[in-house]
Amino acid sequence: MTQIQFNLNMDLLKDSVINSNIDTVVKSAIVLVLNEFMEKERDEYLQAAAYERSSERRDYRNGYYERDFTLSIGKITLKVPRTRNGEFSPSVFEKYARCDQALIVSMTEMVINGVSTRKVTHIVEQLCGKSVSKSFVSTLTQKLDPVINEWASRPLNTTYYPYMFVDAMYTKVREHHKVVSKAIYIATAINEQTDKREILGLSVDHVESYESWTRFFQSLKSRGLQSPKLIISDAHQGLQKAIQREFIGTAWQRCNVHFKRNIMDKLPKKDSSEIRTMIKRVFEAITIEDIRKFKDELLEQFSDNPRYEKALTTFDEGFEDTIQYMNFPEKIRKHIRSTNSLERLNQEVRRRETVLRIFPNTQSAFRLVGAVLMEYQEKNYDRRKSLAK
Repeated sequence: MTQIQFNLNMDLLKDSVINSNIDTVVKSAIVLVLNEFMEKERDEYLQAAAYERSSERRDYRNGYYERDFTLSIGKITLKVPRTRNGEFSPSVFEKYARCDQALIVSMTEMVINGVSTRKVTHIVEQLCGKSVSKSFVSTLTQKLDPVINEWASRPLNTTYYPYMFVDAMYTKVREHHKVVSKAIYIATAINEQTDKREILGLSVDHVESYESWTRFFQSLKSRGLQSPKLIISDAHQGLQKAIQREFIGTAWQRCNVHFKRNIMDKLPKKDSSEIRTMIKRVFEAITIEDIRKFKDELLEQFSDNPRYEKALTTFDEGFEDTIQYMNFPEKIRKHIRSTNSLERLNQEVRRRETVLRIFPNTQSAFRLVGAVLMEYQEKNYDRRKSLAK
C-alpha cells in the first residue's frame, strides 16, 4: 500500500481548540486530516507537485469543490481537489462508504421494524448531530424496492407446494388526496421438498372481491405455481369462486378455527356447555369415520332444540368444507386445518404497519409489508424444523 505523508496546519487546529467546544475540535481535526490526505492523493495521481515540471505528469489541477460528508460524529464539509479530466477520485469516500451505508441500513431497518419516520429522524439527529427530513428517510427506504420486487416476483416452478394458505388484511393508503382502505393479499405454503412454510407472495389491491383474488392467483401462476392439493382460507365467497376457477382439481379447506368460532357465536351463552363440548369432540376425532359419526350424534341429540337451530344449520352446511384436512396424512393435519400460521404472520405485519397509520401511497405499503415478510421468512420459517418431524 502506498504511504502518503503530509503536514497539518497546526495553527488552524490550535485556533479550533481555543475557540470551540470539543465536538468542533474533533470535527476540525478530521477535516484537516482528510483535506490534506486528499491533496496528497491528487499529487500522487498527477505524479507532479504543484508548479512542478515533469515529463511523467498525467493531468493538471483544477481547483476544489465542497462536499458534505456524514460520519458517526456528525456532518463535516470537505474541500475536495479536482483535476481537469475529472478522472481523479479520492479514496476517502470509498473508505468511509461503509459508514454511510451502515447509517442507511440502520435507518431502513428502523422503518421496517415499525419505527415511524419522525422517530427515525430524531434518532439520527441524536446519533450524528445531523437533522434529516422525513422525506429523506422515505427516499432511503425506496432503496429496498429492487430487492423486494425481485423477491416478490421470484419463480415458483422450482418445487411443488401441496398446501397453500391465503388471507387478506386491510390498511389505510392515501390515494388521490383521499384516505382509502386497501387489501393486502398474502399467500404462504408448505414446501414439498423441505416440509417448511414459505411465503409465496403478496399484493396490494382494492377490497376483497372475486376479481382481485383472481388477479392475485393469476400472478402466482404466472410465476410458475402449480395447482396445490389443498388451499386453506376463510369462507369469503369471492375467494372461493376464484379458487375454483384458477385451481381446477384443488380441494378447499375452510379454516377450522374460524368455522368453530362462527358456530359458537350463534349459540346461546347460557345453558349451552353440553353442545359446546360435543362440537369440540367432533373436531378432535382422529379418523374420518369418527368425525362423521360424532357429527351425526350431535345433530341427532340437539336438532330438536330451537335454541340451537342457527348454530346447527351453520355447522351442517360448512361441515364438509371444514374437514378436508382429514383426507391427508395424519402427521400434516394439524398444520393444514386452519390459517392460524398466516394469522400470526398478519399480526407481525400489523404490528409494524400500525406505527405508520396511513401509507402515503400503495407502493410504500407494498414496500413495508414486503420487507417484513422477507425478514419473517428468514428469521422464522427458514430456521424452523420440518413440519413433518
